[in-house]
Amino acid sequence: MPHRQRHHRAVGAAVAATAALLVAGLSGSASAGTAPADSAPTAAETLRTDAAPPALLNAMQRDLGLDPRQAERRLVNEAEAGATAGRLRAALGGDFAGAWVRGAESATLTVATTDAGDVAAIEARGAEAEVVRHSLADLDAAKARLDKAATGLNTADAPVWYVDTRTNTVVVEAIRPAAARSLLAAAGVDRSLARVEARTERPRTFYDLRGGEAYYINNSGRCSVGFPVTKGTQQGFATAGHCGRTGASTTGANRVAQGTFQGSIFPGRDMAWVATNSSWTATPYVLGAGGQNVQVTGSTAATVGASVCRSGSTTGWHCGTIRQLNTSVTYPEGTISPVTRTTVCAEPGDSGGSYISGSQAQGVTSGGSGDCRSGGETFFQPINALLQNYGLTLKTTGGDGGEEPGEPGGTWAAGTVYRAGDTVTYGGATYRCLQGHQAYAGWEPPNVPALWQRV
Repeated sequence: MPHRQRHHRAVGAAVAATAALLVAGLSGSASAGTAPADSAPTAAETLRTDAAPPALLNAMQRDLGLDPRQAERRLVNEAEAGATAGRLRAALGGDFAGAWVRGAESATLTVATTDAGDVAAIEARGAEAEVVRHSLADLDAAKARLDKAATGLNTADAPVWYVDTRTNTVVVEAIRPAAARSLLAAAGVDRSLARVEARTERPRTFYDLRGGEAYYINNSGRCSVGFPVTKGTQQGFATAGHCGRTGASTTGANRVAQGTFQGSIFPGRDMAWVATNSSWTATPYVLGAGGQNVQVTGSTAATVGASVCRSGSTTGWHCGTIRQLNTSVTYPEGTISPVTRTTVCAEPGDSGGSYISGSQAQGVTSGGSGDCRSGGETFFQPINALLQNYGLTLKTTGGDGGEEPGEPGGTWAAGTVYRAGDTVTYGGATYRCLQGHQAYAGWEPPNVPALWQRV
């Protein structure tokens, strides 16, 4: 196990007071050395946690054991924590070793660092600090070596590996421990960086029986719509790559001609998009419980420990949490990387469907193991990578995002997918991206301090 040292910030005795204090602290977090204007929106306001529909909140209550107030507070805290973690990642640089939230309301943000000298700065932002041995960059590099080595190996008996920031290790889950050891040896990953865990099930894809917001492929197999998108004036939707190959035709749940796969990658990634005909209109919604519309207002990536909900036609709405971000998974068809691993359950027929955290799109269902009766795990293809790969724009309530900003201009552009750490110019100033997202008109860097930090 890695060497570690914990530092805890003093908190009030009452849980409610602690949550309130933390949110106030996170909302008030500023760019390094700069206090935000009093009128600056909080991260929760920027990311529209108030747009979370009753269907999503009800599913969070059911699956995460929350009451209504806790579900609402959790979304607020997760939005604030994501922004704070982004600022600290930029400030800590190479020392940064990951971040995660915990607690029923996600009221505690922990930020890991390799330098004990960073503790005061982390705690000043309202987070707990954990000093660990390995930086996130080192863990990501080790995981990348595993990905490269896996291309020449049969990883069916070591089907899942990922960066686990909470234990500061790269974990390989194996049905046979020898298979994990072989993968680690082939990758040349130091055992001080790695941990092997046992698992009993092999993950598989879910498309073969049913879909979420159903559509049929070549009048036979069925999958689910992920998120409506646009590409210029062309409308369509994002979904899983294993659902259909490029050129395959689709029909809707009503069996009306719908569209054609314009691009599809599987294995390697699990991403695809379908261009629809004029009979179909992209909307900023995901189908929720009881047929309710769930609004999508953006694609800001959630952090480890955050709540996430999934829509699928077989099992409906189910929620859980994000376990790891940078994960690789081996299905019978091949290895997919990187995907996000969750505690959300799914079953055959749920593949390709939507994952959403609050009102923020997260990804499309790839595969998993277990079921929604005994419990399981699922992996999703992150939506931002899919959008970037195909040059798509997520359909949101804020418009189609296709407008380019006028004055004051700069390198920032609506419709672009930005990753944490990217820099842009706008209005003569330089900004650093705090959380991965797709940019929209109205989300110019000065307007969204949850997403951009002036440098």
